[in-house]
Amino acid sequence: MTNLTAPNTLDERIREALALALQVSPDTIITELSFGDIPQWDSMGHMEVMMRLEEFFGIEINTDTISTLTSVAAIRAYLENSH
Repeated sequence: MTNLTAPNTLDERIREALALALQVSPDTIITELSFGDIPQWDSMGHMEVMMRLEEFFGIEINTDTISTLTSVAAIRAYLENSH
């Protein structure tokens, strides 16, 4: 029987990137999490999130896009559409 959850899925990679950026447990990074939901995801934390996403996914996030990536769901949708 095959394992249905592949390692390093998009969700896992997002969780890992955000956990590192915000210095929280990966368990804190849930699909419903948005900017401001936890103290670490403030304006400074948001810039760290953007830098980690660029690093993890090998992308460049432009200034206009930064303001739209304010939730785990929005980040996931953006990454799905950018690859």
